[in-house]
Order: sequence, then C-alpha cells, then structure tokens
Amino acid sequence: MLVAAAVCPCPPLLVPEVAAGAAPELDGARTACADALGVLAASRPDLLVVVGPAEQSGRGTHPEGTPGSFRGFGVDIGVRLGADKGIDAERDLPPSLAVAAWLLQRIGWADAPIEGLGVGEPLEAERCIQVGRDIAARAERVALLVMGDASACRTLKAPGYLDERAAPFDAEVARALGAADVAALKALDAELAYELKASGRAPWQVLAGAAEGAELAGALLYEDAPYGVGYMVATWS
Repeated sequence: MLVAAAVCPCPPLLVPEVAAGAAPELDGARTACADALGVLAASRPDLLVVVGPAEQSGRGTHPEGTPGSFRGFGVDIGVRLGADKGIDAERDLPPSLAVAAWLLQRIGWADAPIEGLGVGEPLEAERCIQVGRDIAARAERVALLVMGDASACRTLKAPGYLDERAAPFDAEVARALGAADVAALKALDAELAYELKASGRAPWQVLAGAAEGAELAGALLYEDAPYGVGYMVATWS
C-alpha cells in the first residue's frame, strides 16, 4: 500500500555543478526537494520506488545500485541509485532517475530498499495507472519518489516556446498535486501534455494509480518556472 509520495522536478540543473553560475536560481527547489524526501523517510517505507520519464533506452526497471552520471551535461559527476549492491548494470540510469539518485544521496537516504522505473512519454493513461496499482501492491508500506517536469512552454525563451495553454495546464497540475487529487491526475490530457512537453504526465499518472484508496493528504511545497519550464515539488502522506 502507498503510504507516502514525493513529487520532484527532474532537470539536471538541480545539480549545482551542472547549473554552474545559474545554480542559485534553483536553491528553493533543492530545499523543497530535500523537505519532500524527509516526508518519505518519516513514512518508514518497506520499499521506495523512484519513477521518472525516460527515453526508449532508459525505460523499465533499474535495480538498486544502478549507476548514473551527468557526464552528458558536461560535468564528471557519478551517482548511484541507493546502495552499491555490486551489480553489473547493463545500462546507466536515465537522466530523470540520475537526478533522483543525486537528491537521495544528498540527504543520505538509507531508510528502505530502492528500485527505479523509467516510464515512456507515450505510455497511455490507463497503463500508467495500472503500473501504479501494481507498485502499491508490492509491499505493506510503499513510498514513491515521482520525478517529472510540467510544461516547457511558459515563456518565449522556454524550450517549447510560449504556448498560452501552458500556464493553465501547470496551474491545474499544481492544484492536483497539492490536493492529492487522484481523479484529476488520472484525467490529465496526454496529448496536451505531449504538446506542452510536460515530461511528468506519465509518472504523475503512475502516482495516481498507486494512490487509489490510500486517502493521502497533499501539500504543494514549490511551484515556479524559472526557465520557462514548470517545476513543482509536492508531498502526499
């Protein structure tokens, strides 16, 4: 059963060395992410599943100990998902899960076994919801760390340029995450999310499936769009 969840954005810019001189712009987001992970630790989970968007090569399960890095972003920093299990991983973590691993290392996570799951953007809503249900059934006390960004179309300089639909979309997502509104997350328009380059849509719908019947309360800890991309941090507990 799902006992807690944290929702965090997944830009590599969260790692100060990647952001370089722009690092202070996301200090508030980093602090909120650390606070959200504290809620997960306080829930005393038996299992933590980290869910994030991934390209084809990064989709599927990533066992504890899987390595990742930010070398693709010009910084020689390596991370590992949880404890080093001595596994010979066939592939590295996708960027969203590497950011999650960095966040978990930053707080010294040692509260439960960890598993990663890379989710593809095209995964339809009902499939995402079923994946979430399956995750929640895996242990008596399951926690989720859900990585993903909102729209990338909030300003003229945003990666997706300015789209007038972006701000209302992000506002509804922020409201739903802050209220732990499972029905609203299930109802997110996958096509609109794709057009707005919202990488968090599928992971958020995995969360919605996992949270069915859990009656968790939500709190929105952070919401901003410093680079024209919507970043949100929320907790469900």
